[in-house]
Amino acid sequence: MASLILVCMLWLWLGKLPLLETSTHSAPENVSHVLHHCPKVCICASDLLSCSNRHLHVVPVPLPVMTTVLDLSYNVLPHLHPGWLAALPRLHILRLAHNQLRSLSRGTFHNASGLRRLDLSSNGLHVVGHHDFEGLTGLEELLLYNNHIGFVDHSAFRGLGRLSRLYLSCNRLTTFSFHDLHGLSPGQLRVLDLSTNRLASIPVNEVVTLPAFIKNGLYLHNNPIRCGCNLYHMLLRWRQRGFSSVCDYLEEHVCIAFDVPSSRVRFFTHSKVFENCSSPAPGLEQSDVHLEVQVGQPLLIHCDASAPAARYAWVSPSNELLVFPGNKDNTIRVMSNGSLSIKEAQPSHTGVFVCLAAGSRLHHNQTHEYNVTVRYPPHESEPFNTGLTTLLGCVVSLILVLLYLFLTPCSCCCRCCRPVPLVPPQECSAQSSILSSTPPAADGPGRKASTHKHVVFLEPVKEGQNGRVKLAVSEDFDLRNPKILQVKSDSESISSMFSDTPIMS
Repeated sequence: MASLILVCMLWLWLGKLPLLETSTHSAPENVSHVLHHCPKVCICASDLLSCSNRHLHVVPVPLPVMTTVLDLSYNVLPHLHPGWLAALPRLHILRLAHNQLRSLSRGTFHNASGLRRLDLSSNGLHVVGHHDFEGLTGLEELLLYNNHIGFVDHSAFRGLGRLSRLYLSCNRLTTFSFHDLHGLSPGQLRVLDLSTNRLASIPVNEVVTLPAFIKNGLYLHNNPIRCGCNLYHMLLRWRQRGFSSVCDYLEEHVCIAFDVPSSRVRFFTHSKVFENCSSPAPGLEQSDVHLEVQVGQPLLIHCDASAPAARYAWVSPSNELLVFPGNKDNTIRVMSNGSLSIKEAQPSHTGVFVCLAAGSRLHHNQTHEYNVTVRYPPHESEPFNTGLTTLLGCVVSLILVLLYLFLTPCSCCCRCCRPVPLVPPQECSAQSSILSSTPPAADGPGRKASTHKHVVFLEPVKEGQNGRVKLAVSEDFDLRNPKILQVKSDSESISSMFSDTPIMS
């Protein structure tokens, strides 16, 4: 009886095995179907999901979990539910441009810490609240241009520690706090676009304390700003330094001259308006501090704040944020007093180091720039021996003179060794010859040659000749019976036969 019961139990246990196996294999298939499900109104390509221009009023669900890029632009979405991105842990880029979003509720972007780029441009947003972007700790680029934003909370961007590019152009902003940048991190920010708003004034004293890399990307053009000398000097200085924020939009930097909207003046086109402006006020624009160091040498940079600060931070030329105690490999250290210490300077350290100082003792947060140049040490060379070079030059010159005196053949000696030709004999100083275009007749002895043109070489006029030119040959003679020409011996007539100029007579 007991064995029968045991056999039945074993049969039941074996009979359930296929059922267990079936349920075990069916679960992954269902999960995989959910993971890779693509909504019918969207287009899926690997980890890319495009639901653009589908006239959507709500976000389609479910969305593939593997999505990294989601495009919901050009729809009619009126709002977004809190936590709607919780099912997309790998999302990096979210496009929501050209919808009908009027506000963002708290928790809209919770569980989206991996998001890098968020596009909310061309919507109907009116306010940027304190908690609108909570959870976006990894956000690097935020596009809010072409909305109706008229107010931004002073801590709206606090917590966005990696945000480097913020676009707020084409809105209705009348003020913006440059003191704390509404919670933005000055060490990371590279582009802050406030152009084409309603800014009536710019706090120049706060703007000039910003680091140079922020000024390079701080776009303020096409705002109804009231004209002022300090603002003019600041923008002029930015233009001289080649900042893109000014140089790329020279014609669009305008100001209101007489508190009348139609009296807009271009800063750089109508600069005569600012001719009466005196020199910029002291401290309006800080000058760069230039430091030079050789490769391998230590470098210590002091952060010259107006008072001891509670917090110090540095930004390296490679845009690395440096805080106490320094970087990971200890090649750059930040001291407790805010100074920056480089153990061994390298060419990669060449560039602008920026010190950021903050604290209750300071009137406002301060930035100071230090332009560091790292040079290689000069090559050591042997001293130039002037005496040896002079002696060598004299020896070479002497050798050349001896070669010229003893190895140059004498034309006179060469002529003496040659047989005498059947022409009137000439000495080494002879300076004439006779050319006849028609040879003399062979017959008729005693017949003189007809008169022909002579080519006469003239001697230079010298002091013993009373200004007269002596002719070596003055008349024709018989070529058949040549007579030896007697050339008058004159010690002053010796000259080179090849140095005179022929004259036709």
